[in-house]
Amino acid sequence: MTKPMTSRERLRRAIACEPADYVPCCFMSFAAMRGRCYDPYEQALLEQEMGLDPMLFVPIAPRGERPHHPDLRGLPVRPHPEVRISLWEEDVPDPRGPILHKIYHTPAGELSTRVVRTADWPHGTMIPFVDDYQVPRALKPLVTGPQDLEPLRFMLQPPTEAEIARFRQEMVTNRAFVEAHGALLAGGWGVGADMVGWLCGLEAMPLLAMDQPDFLHDLLHLIGEWNRTRMRVVLEEGVDLYIRRGWYESTDFWSPRLFARFLLPGLREEAALAHAYGTPFGYIMTTGALPLMDYLLEAGVDVLIGVDPLQRGRAPLATLRDRFDGRICLWGGVNGAITVEEGTAEEVRRAVIEALETMHGAPGFILSPVDNITRITRRTWENLSVFIETWQAHRRG
Repeated sequence: MTKPMTSRERLRRAIACEPADYVPCCFMSFAAMRGRCYDPYEQALLEQEMGLDPMLFVPIAPRGERPHHPDLRGLPVRPHPEVRISLWEEDVPDPRGPILHKIYHTPAGELSTRVVRTADWPHGTMIPFVDDYQVPRALKPLVTGPQDLEPLRFMLQPPTEAEIARFRQEMVTNRAFVEAHGALLAGGWGVGADMVGWLCGLEAMPLLAMDQPDFLHDLLHLIGEWNRTRMRVVLEEGVDLYIRRGWYESTDFWSPRLFARFLLPGLREEAALAHAYGTPFGYIMTTGALPLMDYLLEAGVDVLIGVDPLQRGRAPLATLRDRFDGRICLWGGVNGAITVEEGTAEEVRRAVIEALETMHGAPGFILSPVDNITRITRRTWENLSVFIETWQAHRRG
């Protein structure tokens, strides 16, 4: 009798677009489950009990342990030790709330930002260095032009020796866990234009490509150099997959021409760096990916994470399947927020079957809700049971 594959073996085969015993199901993000667990190890074990193929993401520092960069997972983001911070609140007659001011005093000059502290501001009286919440609430973004590049270098520092040592020690536990329990070991996150969006504002980002292209090129180059120092630390320890986030790199923000000019070179370089360590390269893009298919092939992306069937374009999963033709693994297939969290049981069942039928016989597919399951309502948990039961009934290899 053939020995069953572990989740790790199954996922690695799917990532390599090789046949497995059946289509794996690994949730690309599962915030609702995180609330039930004390740590990522427990979460992986609970997902395994549910029948899923779990992933352990490293470094494992949870959101609460990275208050200055809550939306950027991975190694700590720490400024140069000579950087000093000023922070104060200004009470103004603004119906949205008071204004928070923050200045980073670096040896090369100041970086400053102002943010409205709205009623739903989640950070108290603090402004993180980079964060999704501050982008729409910023009256002044942290970075606006070439004068900010040299100060920014003092904010984007390589990991310290102490941080690298802590990560290496953590990886002893991580490697033992995945060996014992057969979970996929994934590392990251890499970051490019998402960092530009946090620093400059999402509306400003495409405008910079038109109005200040040289500055944008230099900014992306600076971010890329910094990102690759972080990549090497993770890659040197050995992971099954390296992941870069690209939520703000799709055609929702960039035309294909601008993507090719500003983002493709860095993406290609980082995929090549991962491959130099023998590591597949994953890229998160949950919408706006269809016009970029040829560029993703050119860049050397191994896994496109977040294939949402409800994104714009005709039959996204089938279109990507046909264009990539077994050269890039597809991870996703069912919408999370609309179908799993809000849909009926029958809608969930149909969506899972449609995804599996669409990819039947095609190499390289990992089933997942896109891009996250965050709600903890009774309907969500009931629909998740339907999701998993349907996958188990139709997941033939």
